[in-house]
Amino acid sequence: MSFRYVTGGFGLVCAAWGGWLLLQQPEPWRIAVWLTGAVVVHDGFVAPVVMAIAALVAVAGLRLRGVPRGALIVAGSLTAIALPPLLRPGGVANRTVLPLDYLRHWLLAMAAIALFTLAYVGVRAVARQVGREGRQA
Repeated sequence: MSFRYVTGGFGLVCAAWGGWLLLQQPEPWRIAVWLTGAVVVHDGFVAPVVMAIAALVAVAGLRLRGVPRGALIVAGSLTAIALPPLLRPGGVANRTVLPLDYLRHWLLAMAAIALFTLAYVGVRAVARQVGREGRQA
């Protein structure tokens, strides 16, 4: 049996199990609305923004491969994970639920990703330049 069929069958079993668990919820329509909203936000906002950024990068003539592309993936994933605490509407009744300054920490993480990426790209560029000069001499 082909690996593709095994993987597809496993996916169908997981989808059926998820559907069964959804139907076991007291108000499954709320979860369905939330999932529909997630699809709408992804297809209506996230995907067009990513495509626009890719188009701007292509127009600018930049090549984002390797570490810069990985840094963008990490930054995007971290942002997606951090969105609920970042978008919460003000304070919470229980201060121990979200006790940290999530916006500051998210900004620090984004700055660290950007700095490490720029440092890596810069060191590689300098090393390439030194290598070229060494071969020419």
